[in-house]
Amino acid sequence: MHRTFELTVPPAITDDLQAQLAAVKEVIGLTVLRGASRKPVGDVLTVHVLNRGADEVLRRTRAAVPDPAELSIITSEATSFIAPAEHAAVDDDFDEAIWEEMESGLRHQGRITSNYLLLMGLGGIIGAVGLVSEPVPQAVAFVASAIIAPGFDPMTKVPLGLVLRHWSLLGRGLKSALAGYAVLIAAAALTMRALVAAGESSADQLAANPEVQHLVHPGLPELLVAAAGALAGVVILAAFRRSFQAGPLIAMAFIPAAALIGAGLAVGRPDLAWQGLVRFGADWGFIIALAVPFLWLKQRLVHRRQPLV
Repeated sequence: MHRTFELTVPPAITDDLQAQLAAVKEVIGLTVLRGASRKPVGDVLTVHVLNRGADEVLRRTRAAVPDPAELSIITSEATSFIAPAEHAAVDDDFDEAIWEEMESGLRHQGRITSNYLLLMGLGGIIGAVGLVSEPVPQAVAFVASAIIAPGFDPMTKVPLGLVLRHWSLLGRGLKSALAGYAVLIAAAALTMRALVAAGESSADQLAANPEVQHLVHPGLPELLVAAAGALAGVVILAAFRRSFQAGPLIAMAFIPAAALIGAGLAVGRPDLAWQGLVRFGADWGFIIALAVPFLWLKQRLVHRRQPLV
């Protein structure tokens, strides 16, 4: 998808900015509406730009507006650009999210709200049931819990905050992850207690489940899948391909591992809880260890700018 920016700027800089933006070869269309905005007050420039030029448009816009408080930008996706004179440039565009869109998406998915916490809790319930299920329903439960629980985005805020030196983003990521996974672990613990009380499971059944053993004693194949899933998840975020986010979540094991922490505590097996914590930490470690250099390269080679806010 390509980009459309709606820029609201002070009238005094409109002429200079429109000339600068018109000179960007990746800008396919530029419309200027003088005095059109009432909140904030100013002129509105609508810029249709290829992904390859999105950062340059934002770079020039920020440089042209002395006071950032006088600048307002709305971003959106354009389904297609039909411009025969620019067909070669349009056809050569690439997929890339800008920093602000990545932050906005992560903020929306990982904010501590009742919906976020409820989904994390439901993911914990399903994950706990999966820990003591037969292979086929177990696979269904693990896949479902990974998709339902929005546990990936809060973790990704951490490497993004580190690379951009955006400490508030890093702090919000840590708080969201802590709150969300605390609810998931508690829900998994309560679910396991209920299963044991109903005679549907026991500590021995939990410990003896083959997939639990694979989870707590992963071999090289399992770790490679988790590492590839971690990097794939970050690449998908950076490429603005959120509709494919489920794949990396399924490949990783941090939701079942977090559920095992609660389940192990619920049945009086702190050793299992500890092993679940170790596996959980390993998967999060993959996200941080692989995302930081990847996003750093994106900053150095692609974006080459700090976010506007």
